[in-house]
Amino acid sequence: MIILLAVAASIVVLIALVFISNAIVYIPNDRVGIVERLWGASSLTRGLIALNGEVGYQPQVLRGGLHYFVPFQYRVHKADLVTIPQGELGYVFARDGRELVDGQALGEIVEADIEDVAAFLRAGGQKGPQRAILREGTHAINVAQFAIITAARVHGLLLSDEEKGTVEQMGRVLAERKGFTPVVIGGTASKVLQSDKAADEDASDVLGVVTIQDGPVLPPDEIVAPRVGDDPSNKATFHNNFQNISAFLRAGGRRGRQHQVLVEGTYYLNRLFATVEFIRKTVVPVGSVGVVVSYYGKAGADRSGDGYSHGELVDNGCRGVWKEPLLPGKYAFNTYAGKIQLVPTTNFILKWSKEVTNAHKYDENLSEVALITKDAFEPLMPLSVVVHIDYRKAPLVVQRFGDIKRLVDQTLDPMVSAYFKNTGQTKTLIELLQERSAIQEKAGIDMKGRFEAYNLELQEVLIGTPHGNTGDASGQRIDTILNQLRDRQVAKEQMETYDQQQQAADKERTLREAQARTQIQTELTKSEISVKIRTNEGDAAIAAATKEAQVININADAERKRQIAVGEGKAAATESVGKAEASAIRAKAEALTGEGARMQLVNDLGRQFADALREGKIAIVPKIALGAGEGGALTMLAQLANAFMAERMESGDASAAPTLTGRVNET
Repeated sequence: MIILLAVAASIVVLIALVFISNAIVYIPNDRVGIVERLWGASSLTRGLIALNGEVGYQPQVLRGGLHYFVPFQYRVHKADLVTIPQGELGYVFARDGRELVDGQALGEIVEADIEDVAAFLRAGGQKGPQRAILREGTHAINVAQFAIITAARVHGLLLSDEEKGTVEQMGRVLAERKGFTPVVIGGTASKVLQSDKAADEDASDVLGVVTIQDGPVLPPDEIVAPRVGDDPSNKATFHNNFQNISAFLRAGGRRGRQHQVLVEGTYYLNRLFATVEFIRKTVVPVGSVGVVVSYYGKAGADRSGDGYSHGELVDNGCRGVWKEPLLPGKYAFNTYAGKIQLVPTTNFILKWSKEVTNAHKYDENLSEVALITKDAFEPLMPLSVVVHIDYRKAPLVVQRFGDIKRLVDQTLDPMVSAYFKNTGQTKTLIELLQERSAIQEKAGIDMKGRFEAYNLELQEVLIGTPHGNTGDASGQRIDTILNQLRDRQVAKEQMETYDQQQQAADKERTLREAQARTQIQTELTKSEISVKIRTNEGDAAIAAATKEAQVININADAERKRQIAVGEGKAAATESVGKAEASAIRAKAEALTGEGARMQLVNDLGRQFADALREGKIAIVPKIALGAGEGGALTMLAQLANAFMAERMESGDASAAPTLTGRVNET
């Protein structure tokens, strides 16, 4: 029993000796062993890693399994494999290697891999933070030589608190720079700029401005490092957007803010070597052009022309004001290498008024022009000026004035104010009010040439109504004058209104008369038609009566003429017969004498007279009274009787004459 106990104790002691002596060391597969030689060789004369088997940390690492050593000669430090998660970066701090040279911030990248410490040191690897970075994956790294800083932890055998503090400070700097993740433009950039309320919400409208922390310094007169190594066809110098540090330095890259910028994409940058600042892309809106004032580039020849003496215009790409402006669009412009001054190419209005300021803010310092009129009033005159800038002349304007607001404040405001002050001194207050249109037109003509001298185009000058300062005595007097003018105009308008009302009343009366006539138009029309009908009927009756009277007169005249002709014919015939009979009677009378002759004469005459009446169809009472004139029948009969009596008297028988003549006269 004692023997068994002794054997067991011996075995335990042996195992303890083996464990203590590190003669046999087991390394799990997820860890590595860092070997430290304790004795049996010469001591290190330099550095930390024993490249030639000296006492100290050995360059090789032990992988998983059993490893055998001379007892008590070596110490094995077990460490976790270095794992870099997906989408993260790991940074390397070398504890041994060549010293960094003056001006060098990071250790050079050597051809050897950092997992082979001996190769790294023999290739000239330098101590301190390294330019090389670790990408995603698991790495078996000798953490006695390299301290690996990740977002989660620091992998390394730190020998002192001072060294630990240095590495931890390095980790804090990287965390502040967001150095454990790649640079993503178009994604995380939006989070970087999310506090920029005025910026466009599209994260793709940002770019990255790179500042290099290592390499040769810039010349004293340069503020932006030039572009280098951006030709993909040159493999030796193409640094692929600062991701290949060695190529960048071979291409002549310098430390400082770079002219080249990063646009949309993902970039694995060593944030100890290159920091990135996100800025907005420059947008030149429609209706504007961008005049570039470049702080970077070679000195260019003056392109402004002999007649321009306010500065130089240079070719695009040179330092100075570019002669060709940027047209509307979106530009990945490095605002640290220059600035883009926006110049409106559409018409813009400048208002000389305190109450009104346009959105462009060019006129925010302008106020009404204070005038002194010819009659000693002091009105304030608001103005509006419409200005246009030719896009081809925009660089000249920027070269001369710097920006549009300075142009307005330092040039246009004094010029326009002085012009209208001079104009106001030649006009009374009333003339300013009444001749506003003429003054405005003349101002547009006079000031056009002045604007052209500053490469501006004056489109129009608009004058507002002069007014006085509120609460000022002069302003109250101006208001009094204006009130009087308004009262006078109101009186004129009232007079005109009364005239118009009178004309309206006359028109209304005429209208009402017309309406009344319209209402009785039917009766008037009927009566007028009736009158016309009766008039026409009367005219027709008169015409018919006239026609009938004419016909009757014609008929009566014809009848009368016929009857006269018939009577004259018969009278002539009777006369002829009478004469014949008278001759016969005379002959008989000569033969007969006494009473018998007289009676015979009477009978013959009565018979002949009756025959004449019957044959002539002469009414006993004639229709037309015959006068006792020379042409009448009775006269003729009397003449016949007288002739007969004359013959009787000549013959000596005068007893019958009075009786026949008297009868004829009675008849």
